[in-house]
Amino acid sequence: VQLQASGGGLVQAGGSLRLSCAASGRTFGWYSMGWFRQAPGKEREFVAAITWSGSTTYYEDSVKGRFTISRDNAKNTGYLQMNRLAPEDTAVYYCAADSKGLISRAPGPYDYWGQGTLVTVSS
Repeated sequence: VQLQASGGGLVQAGGSLRLSCAASGRTFGWYSMGWFRQAPGKEREFVAAITWSGSTTYYEDSVKGRFTISRDNAKNTGYLQMNRLAPEDTAVYYCAADSKGLISRAPGPYDYWGQGTLVTVSS
């Protein structure tokens, strides 16, 4: 499976962006998916995750109520809708997939990673 993240850009505080994660391969629909982010000088951190069916989602506390993770298995694509963006959300955002179908807030268990897309939020 190859993942291609897109949708990043420059936005003012309070604005919105939707990130996409396009996957190649027929088995993506069975994989759980996560979004992580890494700000300059900081470690990669968990943002959100979703089960293979899309029935259950998980969020890091600081994005709850602002970000929404979703997926369309028919399109082999995952999404991260980000609303009410703040400067502290500035980071490179990565999508990841776990072939075991498990959910983890740690990056280690994820088998596949996209290349990252930069989100910059100006104040």
